Amino acid sequence: MEIVGLPAFRDNYIWLLQSGRFVAAVDPGDEQPVLEYLACSGLELAAILLTHHHPDHTGGVAGLLAQHGVPVFGPAGEVIPQTTVPLHDGDTVELPEIRLSLRVIDVPGHTRGHIAYYGANALFCGDTLFGCGCGRLFEGSAEQMWASLCRLAALPAQTKAYCAHEYTQSNIRFALAVEPENTELKTRAERVAALRDQDRPTVPLTLSEELATNPFLRCREPAVVAAAERRQGGRLSGASEVFAVLREWKNNF
Repeated sequence: MEIVGLPAFRDNYIWLLQSGRFVAAVDPGDEQPVLEYLACSGLELAAILLTHHHPDHTGGVAGLLAQHGVPVFGPAGEVIPQTTVPLHDGDTVELPEIRLSLRVIDVPGHTRGHIAYYGANALFCGDTLFGCGCGRLFEGSAEQMWASLCRLAALPAQTKAYCAHEYTQSNIRFALAVEPENTELKTRAERVAALRDQDRPTVPLTLSEELATNPFLRCREPAVVAAAERRQGGRLSGASEVFAVLREWKNNF
């Protein structure tokens, strides 16, 4: 299987899972890049997978369905009119055309019903996990998002994460404010800067690198705890409180 990233809008990625002559599209916020890719490649759309209801992830679904009658997989806990296969935590998505099975993981926080898809060493995490960052809390709580990130962090370290936005460089600036002495983070900052200077993507991510450099996954690390307590001006009682302080700090960074 090949995974192709199509840029959309200002900083979105639409991920295409491709094998043989078939393609599955993840979070197509705009139908046009997908339709153009299909027309140029001669490939056929087999399925659409959605992580959550925000328009920049679902806005292209109707346009794709107008030309391709395919199943639409999406979170059972959110209202997305085009969804034909509602999914719950632990469900398995079978995509026989591309010979792939994906496990559904509930990851509430960014939205109440957000889900992720995991299989074949790949994680499609929507707006939950980003390079050196995480999604804003639009509908869920800090406790929910921290628990969701912990679920993703428990996947194999070699997992490649395909998030939906190119936010890594701006997130690194915040991460360096939290952990200015993190040598792996400083090395990553240099590498990411070089990629972006060439207009090259920083995604996919590897979980091992996120665990070493992403402050939102490092809420038990002493340096991160100390930074959050300085920001808060007092002691914090646990990792979810550290996460909440970091998320609010990032909102205003």
